[in-house]
Amino acid sequence: MALSLAPRVYERYLARQIYASTTLVLTAFLALFAFFDLVHELQDIGHGDYQLPQAIAYVALTLPGRVYELMPIGVLIGSLYVLTLLARHSEITVLRASGLSTGALLAALMRIGALFVLVTFLVGEFAAPPAERAAQQLRLRAMGSVVAQDFRSGLWVKDELAFVNVREVLPDTTLRGIRIYQFGPDYHLRSISEAESADYQPTKGWLLHKVAQTRLDGERADVSNEETLDWHSAITPEILTVLMIVPERMSLVTLYQYTRHLADNQQRTQQYEIALWKKLIYPAAALVMLALALPFAYAHDRTGNVSLKVFAGVMLGVTFHMLNGLFSSLGIINSWPPLFAAITPSVLFLFAAGAMIAWVERR
Repeated sequence: MALSLAPRVYERYLARQIYASTTLVLTAFLALFAFFDLVHELQDIGHGDYQLPQAIAYVALTLPGRVYELMPIGVLIGSLYVLTLLARHSEITVLRASGLSTGALLAALMRIGALFVLVTFLVGEFAAPPAERAAQQLRLRAMGSVVAQDFRSGLWVKDELAFVNVREVLPDTTLRGIRIYQFGPDYHLRSISEAESADYQPTKGWLLHKVAQTRLDGERADVSNEETLDWHSAITPEILTVLMIVPERMSLVTLYQYTRHLADNQQRTQQYEIALWKKLIYPAAALVMLALALPFAYAHDRTGNVSLKVFAGVMLGVTFHMLNGLFSSLGIINSWPPLFAAITPSVLFLFAAGAMIAWVERR
């Protein structure tokens, strides 16, 4: 009767409890990870201008990325704690006796979890990528480092019918020591351009400075020198920032653009395709975690050890996090379909949740 008169009162009550508990768990995890990250940064203090204030700022800027990574674990532990306490106080028993079915409770949890899905997506798409980029730029500038120098000769990038060699990529994506080997459709070398530096103009593309260009025409070679020269290329600062940020912390747009760039140049895209699918699927992991926590709501024992069940939630969350990384690596090594590698951990945990719910229903 109570449920028919106020069908959403219990849902609002559950939502308040789960949101508060998850926020508390996330805050605790963030404080713990920030402490360990800062300890890790202490070994680099003193390199260049990298001091304690810069290290603290760097760690603070990486926190949005941590929120994105830890959200499913926080949801699992927070909801598990709330549901276990409700079961211990027989509140779940009262709800079920009032006519609340398992399906209705699961549906309520999914509606509550929609906010977690939205927050995870927004943080992963709009907060974490720029914050991570700013963190890496701050660290590299303070330490006087370059973004990338993959080989002794620098960084090599394929750009349509050209091969580009860059000695240094600075944190602001300024290029130093550029060589552009331009080929024709017949794959014969047409020109070699050398420039001291290049900076990106949003409306014009790259502007090369102090350029020496050698044009090859059969047995003839013409050399010219230019103070500045426009260079139109598919390579953009957004693509170069890939060198600073791990794929999992990029935005969907950046991942898509870089994957297309690699595909257009016949290069391997497996790692970035997996990361792209994970970005699409990962926010929904919060719903899987809520479903996984539901069976604990049917633990009717008043003397049950809540801390033991929360510890089980921590272990499940850590396992999920490790499986995500494991299947990404296995997908790259074994050339699995990107969608399969990205979705398998969530599907496994969803099946586990379904099996546990079916088991407690039969009891």
